Amino acid sequence: MLLDLAFPALALGTLVGVPLYAWHVRGRAYAIFGLVVLAIALPGALFLHPRLVALLPSSLAPWLHVGFAYGMAAACTHLVALVRARLRPRAFRWLVSIPGMAFIATGALSGLFLLALMPVRALCLVAGWTNVLAALRWLDLVPLVVGGLSVLTSLRTVEEIVRIPLDRATHPAFVRLPVERRSPRRVRPTPSRPLRVVQIADPHLGPWQPVHRLRRRIERLLAHEPDLVLLTGDFLTMEGAGTPGALARALAPLAGVADRCFAVFGNHDHEAPHEVRHALAVNGIRLLVDDEAIAQTPIGPVQILGADWVPRGHREHLEALCARFPPRSDHLRLLLLHDPLGFVHVPDGAVDLVLSGHTHGGQLGLLSMGLGWTVLARTRWPDHGLFAHGTNRLYVHRGTGFYGFPLRVGVPGEASVLEIVATTAASAG
Repeated sequence: MLLDLAFPALALGTLVGVPLYAWHVRGRAYAIFGLVVLAIALPGALFLHPRLVALLPSSLAPWLHVGFAYGMAAACTHLVALVRARLRPRAFRWLVSIPGMAFIATGALSGLFLLALMPVRALCLVAGWTNVLAALRWLDLVPLVVGGLSVLTSLRTVEEIVRIPLDRATHPAFVRLPVERRSPRRVRPTPSRPLRVVQIADPHLGPWQPVHRLRRRIERLLAHEPDLVLLTGDFLTMEGAGTPGALARALAPLAGVADRCFAVFGNHDHEAPHEVRHALAVNGIRLLVDDEAIAQTPIGPVQILGADWVPRGHREHLEALCARFPPRSDHLRLLLLHDPLGFVHVPDGAVDLVLSGHTHGGQLGLLSMGLGWTVLARTRWPDHGLFAHGTNRLYVHRGTGFYGFPLRVGVPGEASVLEIVATTAASAG
């Protein structure tokens, strides 16, 4: 009996205790954040728990009680630890942060999934389709399976060579373009030597991407000997921002190629600008805050504009930036723009290619199943891949980390080398 009540009791204690503790120690804003997270995650978990106990063999019931109680305890401990945020040891990450955040995400997914099934179950109940209703009970396992698979998705990145053609064709409306992706082991020659770019987007140094993992990923990317390394912002989480010097250590492999490294701020970087500035400066990486840089590369000079992140006024901001630094003759012209939402406001013909991140590839979608759909597919935000508007081109990187919703669901991170190839084409009309 006590084991049956362990999870509900922990859930109630967490719902009340975490916001109160956070308010006392860190203030109102984080208390509200914790309350909102729990309010989203707990209803689904509390509803799913008894359904699974009734569905599965009775011999598994104690394990279910223990599993839900552990997940709740881990989530509570993780949220409490965020009150004094800092990067934690490996044991804490694997025993507390990762299971706790996975529990929160699975609870949120469970609530949405079970809510979506309610009309179907109601119809079966009214129609007397008891056999169908009994079969639908097994769908209650779906959120657990999706949550488990998403942990694996969140811990890995896909290594790719992405070929981006710059054909100067005109597309009057904003449109997605196909892009060639292949394994680094599959070498395919190009008519001319491409510009090889490594883009590091949204690393979000934190529990899912500690210092050693980000260093290792950077080292693997540098092994491809890129011509440029372009960092498009959102370097930290609350834990990363709360650990002075951690980002500098994570970016240390870039110090040896600092002359070809350029960075811009993302929205989260404005929460800890001094930490980000220090990490970039100590490794010799140039930060572009509404500024330009000229890089000499094997394909010739490249003009790089770096746009600071702004919450509004994208059109005025980008028009002013492009006017302040006009195109240079015989230079490829790149724009680093953290949030791709502003891409449609870049004046037509002002740049050859915009590189963005921010959306984490959509974060929830079906890319792992070979389908291009994500939850952002029908929104204003370009989610991932190559886009066109006029003669301008945009590449949105899926990023390597994430912030906010604590799992990647069907959208793995990206560790790619971009091959930018200049071609010619007629107008697309």
